[in-house]
Amino acid sequence: MKLSDILTSATEPLISCEFFPPKTDKGEANLWKCLHELEAIHPAYISVTYGAGGSTQDRTKRIVCRIKEETGLSPVAHLTCVGANRDDLAALLDEYKHAGIENILALRGDPPEGMDHFEATVGGFEHATDLISFIHEQDGFSIGCATYPEGHPESKGGVADDIRYLKLKQDNGADAAVTQYFFDNDAFFKFYDAATKAGVTIPIIPGIMPITNFEQIVRFSAMCGAIVPAWLHKKMKPVQDNLDAVKKLGIELATKQCCELLDAGVPGLHFYTLNKSESTIAISRNL
Repeated sequence: MKLSDILTSATEPLISCEFFPPKTDKGEANLWKCLHELEAIHPAYISVTYGAGGSTQDRTKRIVCRIKEETGLSPVAHLTCVGANRDDLAALLDEYKHAGIENILALRGDPPEGMDHFEATVGGFEHATDLISFIHEQDGFSIGCATYPEGHPESKGGVADDIRYLKLKQDNGADAAVTQYFFDNDAFFKFYDAATKAGVTIPIIPGIMPITNFEQIVRFSAMCGAIVPAWLHKKMKPVQDNLDAVKKLGIELATKQCCELLDAGVPGLHFYTLNKSESTIAISRNL
């Protein structure tokens, strides 16, 4: 089922989950275990990332196609501008189309390992906006995009730039946007209000990161531009060396965050699972 149809036909807020393709067969077996566990909360769709620098393209494709073939879930394949020209991307999209994959999350992507900045492949695309336009021209796909309510880490114009680019992504064919994870709902609400005033009408789905390892989240956040508020440091510091206590507190805080977002009328919640199921399932059941 297309992402656009999933969102427009929903009668209540949706839950979706994101996985990353592991680099080993053992990791992939764990992914499938987690995915089957998450089927219990009936996610509206499952997205599968592309890997840094496009490094896991084959695993991404295999996992997405297997989700389509073996489950009742709707898969969303991430696709980036990294390491591919127009012909490469057109060939991959053609494979997806023949496999019945209807949903693409289009991203610029991170630089390959060892590079400190993004460089477009010769004959490829420099921006996610261009990739979205290219996919839209292929027909048959519903397109999701990313947005950053606290500003992309490379953005010189801050949140205002992200709103401008989100509007352009919408104009180029994006059907929905999923945000980078955040912990400050006020930042999301301000972003949403400003985006709406700028003419963004596509659904904006908040990204939720259940905390299971606080030190890991602090590292992730420094790389992706997500802000870890002082109040969160204060709450986590006394338990940060006790992973069970961190997970329990993470579930409690994420449940509270999600309740506030749902009360405000968001169209859904997108969980960054890190290929783990326990916290996402617990938060869903709490809700």
